[in-house]
Amino acid sequence: MESTPPTSKRIKTRAVRFGGRLEGWFSGDNELIERYRFETSTKVINNPKVVSFDRLKSQKLDNVRKLLKDQLLRIFLEMKGNIYPDLIWVFYTNLKFEGNNLVSHVKGVDMEITHDVWAAVTGLKYAGLRINKGNLGVVEDFNKVQYYKSCLKNQQAQVRTCYVEGLKLDERVLDLIVIWILTPRGSNHSVLTEEDLVYIYCIMKKIKINWIHIIKEHMQKSMRLSDYHYPYVVLISKFLLYFEVNLEDETSELVKSTQEMNNGSLSKMGFTKISGRWVSKDGDHGGSLSAATADFDEEDQAADMDIQNEEQPATNFDAGTSAGHQGGEIRSMSSFERYMVNRLDGFAENQRNLHDLCVTNFQSIDNRFQSMDTRFMTLD
Repeated sequence: MESTPPTSKRIKTRAVRFGGRLEGWFSGDNELIERYRFETSTKVINNPKVVSFDRLKSQKLDNVRKLLKDQLLRIFLEMKGNIYPDLIWVFYTNLKFEGNNLVSHVKGVDMEITHDVWAAVTGLKYAGLRINKGNLGVVEDFNKVQYYKSCLKNQQAQVRTCYVEGLKLDERVLDLIVIWILTPRGSNHSVLTEEDLVYIYCIMKKIKINWIHIIKEHMQKSMRLSDYHYPYVVLISKFLLYFEVNLEDETSELVKSTQEMNNGSLSKMGFTKISGRWVSKDGDHGGSLSAATADFDEEDQAADMDIQNEEQPATNFDAGTSAGHQGGEIRSMSSFERYMVNRLDGFAENQRNLHDLCVTNFQSIDNRFQSMDTRFMTLD
């Protein structure tokens, strides 16, 4: 499901079709109604994706499965059910960030999403590294280029841009989960950002990440940047159910099996299954740790039968924890190499920020003209 932003004619049609429903959604607040009609509902709703842990097990992607369980992500990644596109837009129209909590208002119901609510709905806990674009340095000794090269099937390849093509199996599967589910974006899925690589690095090294913090940060980013779709539609629908919002007579869509990561997804990523093991189509160097961990012990099987009782890993990391020395060592760069890489990363980051600012400003101008056009149309 991916809801397309409406044109001015469609906005007018929707306003007529909704009629008094807009009043009910926003408790008669005209300012919010106008914001919904001419701003919020013009944003695309992200197409939800789902990961089945049983499928990961059946496909012998056991290392990926264990790593995701270590991050307490099973409940969140397996979320399915009905989604409510109109109310997703209502949720984002009213969404505010107060302290560590999300606060919204839908159909007369105040929703304050505390850490306890997160735990009840997703199984996630507010613990671990609080990573975002501005503080990637909390993962010490992480180097974007060096780590990316270590993830490649061909580690002798020349690196200019961090493309997803060429990644080893485990890293490629984790990349798909990061950019489509954990921090989904509307475009540019073929290139890994530094944030993407940090998340994959931490998952592979079993460094606990504060996913609640990251999801909330990503929600803010989707509200601020025009090229980001509204994410987490299944999660928000679960919040609506938790707070007992009246969903009768609301338009709903069901998350389909085609939205689940499956064999076709792995095939499109350049892997093929030979003798029950996924390998790269261009040679047998695309395998992963998963094939070596196909057999689970009794403790792991017991955990599968009661995912609700999964415990947080014993080691917690906060924002000041040194996290870069876990796992295999990567050769250190010289001071000159590190200086040049940092300069190039800074230049690329400035270019991305400038692009985001230009796109956002032009989108704002376009929305204003569209709003004016629509209001002139409604004068009739």
